[in-house]
Amino acid sequence: MKEKQTLAKLRQDIDAVDDRILELLNERARLVMQVGAVKTENRSDFHVPSREREIYDRLTAENPGPFPSEAVRGVFREIISASLALEKPLKVAFLGPNATFSHLASMQHFGLSASLSPERSIPAVFEAVEKGEAYYGVVPVENTTEGMISHTLDMFMESELKINAEVLLEVSHFLLSRTGRFEDIKKVYSHPQPLAQCRKWLAENLPNVPLVDVASTTLAAQIVAEDYTAAAIASEYASSIYNLKIVKARIEDQVNNFTRFLVVGRKMAERCGDDKTSLMFSVRDEAGILHRMLEPFAKRNINLSKIESRPLKRKAWEYIFYLDLTGHIDDPEVAEAVKELATCCQFVKVLGSYPRARQ
Repeated sequence: MKEKQTLAKLRQDIDAVDDRILELLNERARLVMQVGAVKTENRSDFHVPSREREIYDRLTAENPGPFPSEAVRGVFREIISASLALEKPLKVAFLGPNATFSHLASMQHFGLSASLSPERSIPAVFEAVEKGEAYYGVVPVENTTEGMISHTLDMFMESELKINAEVLLEVSHFLLSRTGRFEDIKKVYSHPQPLAQCRKWLAENLPNVPLVDVASTTLAAQIVAEDYTAAAIASEYASSIYNLKIVKARIEDQVNNFTRFLVVGRKMAERCGDDKTSLMFSVRDEAGILHRMLEPFAKRNINLSKIESRPLKRKAWEYIFYLDLTGHIDDPEVAEAVKELATCCQFVKVLGSYPRARQ
């Protein structure tokens, strides 16, 4: 009896704490609405990513526990997402359809209260932001297994949008079907990239089953929802959306399989102190040019986290370089290095400076 009384008392205490949390959430919401009114009056941007980063960093640093710091970030992401929706719906375009990994990355970064709009292609995401139909766009740019995504890189040649943030999403592939049984699977549908990332597992476990390329993991799940003899490789989220059963979880060949997504917008992100800058440039074809283009960064001890070359489509045997470096373009040393780089380039374009994602 005493144990039951203690449990009942603890539950009462939890209810009282929940009531206080609810009261404070509404108090915060009212303050956010006042902030929104001031922003409207001053014609200020209603969404300031650096302010969000400041909130996350402060709260996780001050968190004494036992509530996990990573969970603090997740909780406040949803609080901030809901608060922004009170000011103005934050419309975000992403490479659709729904239940794709781009959709998951968008939810991870902007929260569940953002207005997420699926687009048919990467160019369509850029177009939606350029036309003001969306405030931001989310597109994949790189996978740890399959490398860079050329369609996204190519868009920066044509677009003046800036990278405002990056999102790192751990990609886990699930084998889904209507029945959940291995023996019922006569074919497997998925996008070419997940099929490639699960190639070894499929060869060992379903060696004689045909693999069918489709436009997206979501389309694969939609097809399988109507076919009891097929399976799809898709996200766990897709199983709940399309009422599919998990045949096998996490069938990707490589552990730590991450996809990097870029958030693009019309303005440069403010400096936060833990930034990354992305550049695109083309150099003249001459002796020692690779040394000359890297020297401005080396002598200033600026870390280069990625350098990638792609053919310049307008001219044979000439290349465009994509480069990620540590720091913000407003940092004096970074600005000086980029200025010096320009002396040996045909053109240099700053794609954006933005907060470095945390894994």
